Amino acid sequence: MADVKELRCVIGDCRFAVDEVSYTCPVHGEVATLDILYDYPALRAKLDRDAISASGLSNSWRYRALMPLSPESKVPPLAVGWTPLYETPRIAKNLGLRRVWVKDDGANPTGSLKDRASALVLARALEKGFKTVSAASTGNAAAALAGLGASLPEVEIVIFVPASAPPAKIAQLLVYGAEVLLVEGSYDDAFDLCLQTCAAQGWYSRNTGVNPFTTEGKKTVALEIAEQLNWLAPDVVAVSVGDGSIISGVHKGFRDLLALGWIDRMPRLLGVQAAGSAVLAKACERGIAAPDIGRQRVSTIADSIASELPRDRAKALRAVRDTGGRFVTVADAAIQAAIPEFAQLSGVFAEPAAAAAYAGVKQAAKAGIIHGDESVCIVSTGNGLKDVARASDSVRGGIRVAPNRAAVESALRSAGRL
Repeated sequence: MADVKELRCVIGDCRFAVDEVSYTCPVHGEVATLDILYDYPALRAKLDRDAISASGLSNSWRYRALMPLSPESKVPPLAVGWTPLYETPRIAKNLGLRRVWVKDDGANPTGSLKDRASALVLARALEKGFKTVSAASTGNAAAALAGLGASLPEVEIVIFVPASAPPAKIAQLLVYGAEVLLVEGSYDDAFDLCLQTCAAQGWYSRNTGVNPFTTEGKKTVALEIAEQLNWLAPDVVAVSVGDGSIISGVHKGFRDLLALGWIDRMPRLLGVQAAGSAVLAKACERGIAAPDIGRQRVSTIADSIASELPRDRAKALRAVRDTGGRFVTVADAAIQAAIPEFAQLSGVFAEPAAAAAYAGVKQAAKAGIIHGDESVCIVSTGNGLKDVARASDSVRGGIRVAPNRAAVESALRSAGRL
């Protein structure tokens, strides 16, 4: 295993060997998620970031030396990671910022950043001999587990998903051949059912936040951003937040790089929540500690970031507070408007939760939270094809014409195109 030093509790600083605990801290409970920490001096002595850049691997396994896996462990064959990082001068100009990049993680095999976590969790499951891996999800984590699981004949996949999830996401699960349980309740209901069933059946849980290997998979997006920017961290990295696991992974990735001396500073993290699902934003503003956060009713069109009780809440709050970052909230109307605006300024088609990150940056720039001389990376976490219905609701247009050139020219003149 890659110089793993220990598992450390984020609440009480309890410490465990990597194989001593499977999920959260047994002393402080489910809120106390675990960090996987490495022997950083040993890694510094033997790793060379330039060798990674020269490796030729065009997937997240280029960072295998920074992952908690044995060198001989089998990994899923699908090409996860090394997604495009686009500079977007039109967004920068539109928002009055120095430079803006978009990290398009909708380009992953199943269309979301969640593929990164599923790839690592499945490798860990194979390493430990599990035959069934399960997850609860609003769609993306489930699709990631189902798709990557389909590439591995050794494991079966069981998914718990709210019956209200977007049809395109449910269809994706079924196409991959996973066993899909449509829970007549919220994501949090599905989450709890999944944990209970995994414990009863001896399955391995991929549930976000609870399983510390999810953070290690998601951190690779930060490693890529730094490498793609020639090992420089942007001033601000913006990401939408639901359960808190993605922003926790981004934080962990940059922390690992800083500990290795491969970057010289941490970026500020901007966590963007939907106004109707703003549990963490409210907690941060009011100074509420993670153990004191209770389950709250939520409602938003951005299903991927709808969470009544964020499971990685302790790490997510730490990620924002430790980097001098902020949480911002955006209304559903702003999220919906952001889908076409973001696409037209960047060429990246984002699902509502991913478009929320752009809406949050827009709001933060207007409020002076992000300054005009700063550089920003927006992490687009999921492809717009995940929720075509919402994308359709965000646009109007199309000109019906008769099948002749005169009709076309007349229509174009009316539209101001001729």
